[in-house]
Amino acid sequence: MNGAEALLRTLAANGVDVCFMNPGTSEMRFVAALEHVDDVRGMLCLFEGVCAGAADGYARISGKPAATLLHLGPGLANGLSNLHNARKARSPVVNIVGEHSTRHQQYDAPLSADIPAFARTVSGYVRVVAQAAEMGRAAAETIAAAIAPPGQVATLIVPADVSWSEAGGCGPLVERPQRPLPASQAIARAADLLKQEGTALLLGGTTVNDRALAAAGRLAARTGAAVFADRNTPRIAWGRGRFHPRIVPYFPEPALAALAGVRSLIVVESQAPVSFFGYPNTPSYLLPEGCPVFVLAQRSEDGTSALEALMEECGAARAAVPVDASEPLPAPTDGPLTLEAMGAALAASMPDSAILSDEMVSAGGAVIPYLAHAAPHDRMPVTGGSIGQGLPVALGAASAAPHRKVIALEADGSAMYTLQSLWTMARENLDVLVVIFANRRYEILEIEMRRVGVDILSEKLRDCIDIGRPCLDWLRLSEGMGVPATRAGDAAEFTAQLQAALRMHGPRLIEAVLS
Repeated sequence: MNGAEALLRTLAANGVDVCFMNPGTSEMRFVAALEHVDDVRGMLCLFEGVCAGAADGYARISGKPAATLLHLGPGLANGLSNLHNARKARSPVVNIVGEHSTRHQQYDAPLSADIPAFARTVSGYVRVVAQAAEMGRAAAETIAAAIAPPGQVATLIVPADVSWSEAGGCGPLVERPQRPLPASQAIARAADLLKQEGTALLLGGTTVNDRALAAAGRLAARTGAAVFADRNTPRIAWGRGRFHPRIVPYFPEPALAALAGVRSLIVVESQAPVSFFGYPNTPSYLLPEGCPVFVLAQRSEDGTSALEALMEECGAARAAVPVDASEPLPAPTDGPLTLEAMGAALAASMPDSAILSDEMVSAGGAVIPYLAHAAPHDRMPVTGGSIGQGLPVALGAASAAPHRKVIALEADGSAMYTLQSLWTMARENLDVLVVIFANRRYEILEIEMRRVGVDILSEKLRDCIDIGRPCLDWLRLSEGMGVPATRAGDAAEFTAQLQAALRMHGPRLIEAVLS
């Protein structure tokens, strides 16, 4: 077998069964090898940022890596933004990048680039395959690097001649690592801290799941500790019947207020909270001065089991989990289409076990509180702050869990970064409902402009952040990509269109024109 087939067979043997790809000339042998390896599915995407975001979403839902296939340095560069988000999510991604054939690299051809330098900005592991004989081993070691806790982007750079040359065969099976439990002394120390007034917990990483939330809820009931969650956690279990930690607010002033009473903080797969940006005359570090931070579980450790061990240590195993027992909210049937109306409609209509890809940006603060009243679901925020994640992460999630409805809650401006995701959703008939929050501007930038001291926005300044001249026509954009679309202009229309779309299988889009 040649190097490309050895690579694919190593992926397949280790359970990497999908590759989100945008190949070019240097990767044609990889594409051809798909004909002979049935256990890896190539999923074509029209932009490398879609490939990267889809691999991230797939990993967040499945818990295992997907592969990407990108074309040379420029193709990798196109994917860097969403590979950055995957890095911050600690998602395992096997990022395969083609390179010119070894003999051709000396000529500085037009597409030549320093691919390892690009890759190192987002990858925890970078490897160039020097010869075809080492392909199988190199692929296995790249997979091992990707899945090493807590997970990372691992990049394998494959020269074209390595793909077409005779290889030494498939690489070995990779042992699946187990996250270690923190030392018993750490659990005992955390239990002692919870006896003190003003101690709080901050959950991040993989610890905002049902098991961890139940343990954290029991600890809160037993000790009175406040429980917070990192807002950029890759996957958050949310909805009715669950314990809801307080999400650390986005802006520093409300975050400082929320954390003002914390006297000591126990972090679980997270870090001390800081603001997203630095602002004039505002602290970046959000804890009170002198507040000690104790790490119960590192990002690479088993934070969920650590919380359960801490629950036992504190005698909280039999405490009742404080959950929101409120009834589902009614869906709005009249009135203007506000963010609150959209939140209420979503909470009333979402099916059980839905997956939300959340890139609402400025709208999230108004909508997310309503989602606490929705049927139990998983929400995937933007982990690294780089917009253009929402649609491809939804694509990847739907590929990983075809039996679950995926809903992408997407701002109109950020949706334009990876609009091509719609085409792959249509091609693969993925069960994704995209809801576009159409406010016709980069509203978050208007907010940020005022925060840095610009109180009056002239017409010249508004032109820099307004995307309503001309208005984006989401019906035509979506249908041009093969996804049926409707437009809602009031609450009744949105509720009716949402409920109809949720009853259907396959990709749909609703443009919600906000009042």
